[in-house]
Amino acid sequence: MAKAAIIGAGIGGIAASIRLAVKGYDVTVFEANESFGGKMHEFWLGNYRFDAGPSLFTLPHLVDELFTLANRKPANYFTYTRLNPITHYFWPDGSKVKAWADPEQFANEAEKQLGVPQQTVMQALNKSARLYKGTADTFLHKSLHKLGTYLSADVLKSIQCLPDLGLNTTMHEANKEFFADDRFVQLLDRFATYNGSDPYQAPATLNIIPHLEHGIGAFYPKGGIYSIAASLVKLAEELGVQFRYNEKAEQIIVDNGHVTGVQTIKANYNADIVVSNMDVVPTYRYLLPNQPAPETVLQQPRSSSALIFYWGIKKEFPELHLHNIFFSGNYKTEFEHIFKHKTISPDPTVYVNITSKLEKQDAPAGSENWFVMVNVPHNQGQNWQELTSVTRETVIRKLSKMLDTDLEQLIEHEQVLDPLTIESQTSSFAGALYGSSSNNRLAAFLRHPNFSSKLKGLYFCGGSVHPGGGIPLCLLSAKIVADLAPEPSHKQHSS
Repeated sequence: MAKAAIIGAGIGGIAASIRLAVKGYDVTVFEANESFGGKMHEFWLGNYRFDAGPSLFTLPHLVDELFTLANRKPANYFTYTRLNPITHYFWPDGSKVKAWADPEQFANEAEKQLGVPQQTVMQALNKSARLYKGTADTFLHKSLHKLGTYLSADVLKSIQCLPDLGLNTTMHEANKEFFADDRFVQLLDRFATYNGSDPYQAPATLNIIPHLEHGIGAFYPKGGIYSIAASLVKLAEELGVQFRYNEKAEQIIVDNGHVTGVQTIKANYNADIVVSNMDVVPTYRYLLPNQPAPETVLQQPRSSSALIFYWGIKKEFPELHLHNIFFSGNYKTEFEHIFKHKTISPDPTVYVNITSKLEKQDAPAGSENWFVMVNVPHNQGQNWQELTSVTRETVIRKLSKMLDTDLEQLIEHEQVLDPLTIESQTSSFAGALYGSSSNNRLAAFLRHPNFSSKLKGLYFCGGSVHPGGGIPLCLLSAKIVADLAPEPSHKQHSS
């Protein structure tokens, strides 16, 4: 039986293992850490449960698809509910908006709370929907680096959208054209952070992102985001996939232009194909040290990172929901700090995720588990200890003021994740959460492809390669890899 070796048990690697097993490969996944999930793992602080990484779940059908592909009923493994409202937004001037799941209700809320015309909101959301539907099949579901993609019928839909895609304008400029209200522009600009980019530099093409939430919906999986990885690993194991934990890959073995296996800290394993779910930069630098690397791609500007405070809070806040955003007073300055000055703004936007709103067991009675995140630059040698200390004070002061409470007194447990820890725990180069940023109009085409043009049998999935970071795009990267991988011949190898 043909063998596939996958490096990294992040969500992309897990999904690729399922798709390749279904395709007929004998699959082994090598993971340096003691368990699966990559950024998508969970932990406890006292009696508080936390999802460590991603907190937003969109396009759930991409998870369901993996179960149906394996002739399983998704609901037997994994269930989720649609969020309503999706997010609570707070501004320094006291304005508040609930982003309802229904677009018309959301538009009505924007008019009522911010004075933004309901009709204009609907026009913007409809445009986002039209562009998403016209481009997703070409730009997200297929390799951008194969001629066949451009010969498919889907390309005609994409070409028709080109004039409206805003390739020559920024996300912010396009939103400003639609809306006079700076607060609502800020709300839409925020979607650039979904792939670690700057709305003042990123192309207006990224304005397709709001459709994911406001058109298709945002969801919450029972058991938290970690349950996505856990349910998929269960499926993979049922399909015969082997997971080797605490077994770090040290080299991808190459012979005469073909990959032939993986060398780990424990042994050498033969494989017909190798899929790296590791960040593409360390994949080349550490696992392929003797192979020429695509320097132009590897040296693309990196995405932002995150500074996360996990707090056990000894109080309940009825005005908060699962997703909460506390905006900064000057968004442009905030992004200049991140991408130009490589530091953290003295007035950052703060995201607070509280899963105990939906899963009472995630926190003790009368308490809440707060995942508090600030967008920050990737690591370039900054003094993270000092930046973390200063930002912690800033965040506590800001939230205390906006929620009219003394937050410091309510923190019962605390853990911190910074770009250095993100890099050491997940091999994300420089702690960048999404690989390269999308801060120029060609960024999508400059991402590393899902295959190697130099080494036969080598593939790539995960957030650092096409089509990008975040749960849905990582799942799509796995789909592209499985579509590109050859039908397995039934050669027998010994390992």
